Amino acid sequence: MKKFLTLTLLSLCLFTTTAMAQTSTTSTSAATKQTKRGPVFRATKDQINQAQAILKTRGFYNGEQIGKLDEATREGLRKYQQAEGLKVTGTLNKITLEKMNIALTEKQKSR
Repeated sequence: MKKFLTLTLLSLCLFTTTAMAQTSTTSTSAATKQTKRGPVFRATKDQINQAQAILKTRGFYNGEQIGKLDEATREGLRKYQQAEGLKVTGTLNKITLEKMNIALTEKQKSR
């Protein structure tokens, strides 16, 4: 009886350890797949300057047109995106550039 009980406990421990190892491997590979992203969309300095001018005209930005996405520009973009019914990201993405009628580069068009 003791041998049977010992064998049963040993089998149970082995089964549990194997199941936990499989679950751990599965969740790790799933997490790896989720973190992969496509190429990053980047606006040019000229596009940022144009966007800052539009934001300034619309009253969403009060800073200088420096061609950099500083925090004031990002806040202005958030306000603009919300006013235009776009996804509010605070970034100068393809959809926002198109909505502002700012020309995309050939590389940006292909993304």
